[in-house]
Amino acid sequence: MDNLELIKQISITSPSKIVLLVIDGLGGLPHPKTGKTELEMANTPNLDKLAAKGICGLIDPVGPGITPGSTPGHLALFGYDPIEYNRKIGRGVVEALGIDFDLKPADIAARGNFCTIDKAGLVTDRRAGRISTEKCTELCKLLNEIKIEGVKLFVRPVREHRFAVVFRGEELSPEVSDSDPQQTGVAPKAVKALNPQADMTANIANEFIAQARAILAKHHPANMVLLRGFSRKPNLPTMGEVYKLKPAAIAAYPMYRGLAKLVGMQLLKTGPAITGEFDALKQNYADYDFFFLHIKGADSAGEDGDFDRKVKTIEEIDKALPALTGLEPDVIVVTSDHSTPALLKGHSWHPVPVLLYSKWCRADRVGEFSETACILGGLGRLSATQVMPLAMANALKLAKFGA
Repeated sequence: MDNLELIKQISITSPSKIVLLVIDGLGGLPHPKTGKTELEMANTPNLDKLAAKGICGLIDPVGPGITPGSTPGHLALFGYDPIEYNRKIGRGVVEALGIDFDLKPADIAARGNFCTIDKAGLVTDRRAGRISTEKCTELCKLLNEIKIEGVKLFVRPVREHRFAVVFRGEELSPEVSDSDPQQTGVAPKAVKALNPQADMTANIANEFIAQARAILAKHHPANMVLLRGFSRKPNLPTMGEVYKLKPAAIAAYPMYRGLAKLVGMQLLKTGPAITGEFDALKQNYADYDFFFLHIKGADSAGEDGDFDRKVKTIEEIDKALPALTGLEPDVIVVTSDHSTPALLKGHSWHPVPVLLYSKWCRADRVGEFSETACILGGLGRLSATQVMPLAMANALKLAKFGA
């Protein structure tokens, strides 16, 4: 039986409240000079205090040894099997929904990166130096003028180097490969059809990329585009249907807002700053019983290989944490969708620390929130899909199973 079906059978409504704080890319690796991870180097008295009162452990977003993308990592935290449901969700749809683009059922969406290529056509920076959102908007206006027979194109800015492109036409298919090679030092890939019915879509995507390259030639460092996650809007069971919750999402980055929308969360307005996200929680606290609070900065710093900036981001989150704990939610979960060690400059397979606090949890002997401490926590090492059932149980939102 699908675990969501089981939870749907035994979930009940109650006035208790759950806050899931996701510090994107939280997990790290020890710095060679200190032997400590970013989280262990950070001064986090508030997280440590919460860990000492709760129960801790480690979670695998997808499975041991599997490096997760952001979509499967978050799906697992929401209780959705990341392998089964990731097949139904593409990054393009998530990006488009995250900027409130009105996707039609037959639309094909792709997530785009402005990137940098050298004279030989090799990718030197997959993120074009993280150009500003203003520059991204300017370039998207240029690409939105591209004309391709048989399809209507929509190119929309997302944030920094990210954009979304939507292909609207007849007989389009999402069954095409990515052009993003996911590494530097190589050329962008040609988009290929994964079945014969997708030949036309692949040709259209390649034509778009070719025209984009010509248009962007004089716009270094954003002189090329990479596309991935071609997809069509899926139909997923919502968190309201499964958990009987009234859920809300607080996230500054469009991708995570789009993913939250797909599982039925109400999107709340928030500023980009960490304090703004905690303010949004306080302002809307009375209206919902589940909050997904997403903070991005640690992941960005990890991807940039900036160990010190990641430490600083974690410390900023810790300073803001009393705004959350002061509301006295019935259940608080703090964790991440994946590890992003600054030493690797990307997502990794390492398990992620997790802490759960409620008045009903059995506190363990963990006295700080860190990878090393959480190894010894009472939760042990578990699948990320088990986080939501544990949160629901501690919120007294699950009835007994069986006689």
